[in-house]
Amino acid sequence: MVLELLKYEEHKWIICVHLKMDIFWLGQQSGYTKFPCFICLWDSRAKDRHWIQKEWPVRESLNVGEKNIIYESLVERENIVFPPLHIKLGLMKQFVKALNTDSDCFKYLCEVFPGLMLEKLKADIFDGPQIRTLIKDQAFTQSMTDVEKNAWGAFVSVVWNFFGNRKSEDYKELVESLMECFHVLGCNMSIKMHFLNSHLELFPANMGDVSDEQGERFHQDIKVMEDRYQGRWDIHMMADYCWSIQRDCTERRYSRQSIKHKFVLE
Repeated sequence: MVLELLKYEEHKWIICVHLKMDIFWLGQQSGYTKFPCFICLWDSRAKDRHWIQKEWPVRESLNVGEKNIIYESLVERENIVFPPLHIKLGLMKQFVKALNTDSDCFKYLCEVFPGLMLEKLKADIFDGPQIRTLIKDQAFTQSMTDVEKNAWGAFVSVVWNFFGNRKSEDYKELVESLMECFHVLGCNMSIKMHFLNSHLELFPANMGDVSDEQGERFHQDIKVMEDRYQGRWDIHMMADYCWSIQRDCTERRYSRQSIKHKFVLE
């Protein structure tokens, strides 16, 4: 119904959204599945092969009942674009999860973000502005060991030279260095890291041309609601969130009308 209202069949837009929505569009089974990649048959449970094997058998089709496909696809998978911001957040998640909770680096994170509970820090519940703050924080780098510093430096290099509007000529080498440093750090190969490791050629030429910032805005807004409801997710919290969006839209509309009216009077 949503796709019909958006007239997707008429426009066939490129889709850049949260990876969970990609799974929904393509009819894949959610959760920790054996074959989560919609491009190839990457085995998420074959951890002994993740850092060794880059090329996996191509997924020829998305047939219902095969390889964790449970519904018919709603969109063409050729129109799916990897979400750069979401993948960047996923890399940050793997970096933090690999840190020792007794290390100076992890303790520094607890000091910088005192509002985040220990469980959320372990799961790396971060957003874009927080990552940018850490990138600029020299004290954060100084709290790291050599192995952590190498992994963090490789991550920052990929952020600046691949995920933005400017893609450096040696971006492939930078991504390979990132994978190697994360492997040494002890990170697990997630589906987002798999996309970088095995499907780098499918990323857009200019990552700045696509954006999943609306999904990031949702994560930032919902944090405010979580604090207000003390981490309790229920229908009342979601209703409050929906009303806040409608209220903000109404205020912006009246604000634009007031500015236009003032301009006419002047």
